[in-house]
Amino acid sequence: MAKLGIFCGSVYGNAQHVAEQVEESLAEQGFDCELFADAQVSDFIESDAILVITSTTGQGDVPPNLEFAYSDLKDEFPLLNQKPFAVAGLGDSSYENFCGGARQFQELLTELQGNPVADMLEVDAIETLDPEQDVVDWVNGIKDKLFGQ
Repeated sequence: MAKLGIFCGSVYGNAQHVAEQVEESLAEQGFDCELFADAQVSDFIESDAILVITSTTGQGDVPPNLEFAYSDLKDEFPLLNQKPFAVAGLGDSSYENFCGGARQFQELLTELQGNPVADMLEVDAIETLDPEQDVVDWVNGIKDKLFGQ
């Protein structure tokens, strides 16, 4: 069975909590996944599929805990050879750079020739009080594509 790498970019812990809920949900269903809060390029390469769940800094950037992995991916440019991936962004649409960190990851993974299995999910804090459930439901809807089933 394929192994899913869940990459979490979190500033205040909300995206971390959401990623933990996704990992727990998938594990309960028997899927093989690993959560990375401080990732290396090798973690992206060694995962059979990639799920990025990230918030955004105030300037629209990737959160500090994923910043170096993002930068290293851009510099090293390891081709993903159609590896399945999906990106979920958590944000607040009252900010100018809503889900900017997620958009950057979506663009980079596409440039690295990954295979997006779904449109990027944007979870707006203004519209939902339960981002965990929104993201878990979305992942459950695309899990077969991520795990190649």
